[in-house]
Amino acid sequence: MYEVIRRTEPKPGASRTVLFQGNEHGSGVSFFLVDNDPGQGPGLHVHPYTETWVVRSGEAEFTVGREKTRATAGDIVVGAANIPHKFVNVGTGRLEIVCIHANDRVVQEFLEEANA
Repeated sequence: MYEVIRRTEPKPGASRTVLFQGNEHGSGVSFFLVDNDPGQGPGLHVHPYTETWVVRSGEAEFTVGREKTRATAGDIVVGAANIPHKFVNVGTGRLEIVCIHANDRVVQEFLEEANA
């Protein structure tokens, strides 16, 4: 058995980021397909499971705990469970990134507001 979820264009002015909640589709993982403009990114937050980021295009600066690193297209960054983290688009174009949550639903606690 399989399920195909077709991409739809967002309404004008709406976020281009797509959320996939695995538990709604019989999957053990969840993810965000992020499409951010320069300066955008989530505020500092934490999950009770690991998060893996796959940068598809653009450049992101990640803060994981007290450490910072930058990643570009093709890079993969992994953040440990229960460690506060965030990322921001530090490039000049759009940032496309897949944020994989090792859980059948996204569970997160925000510790600060999002960027832009």
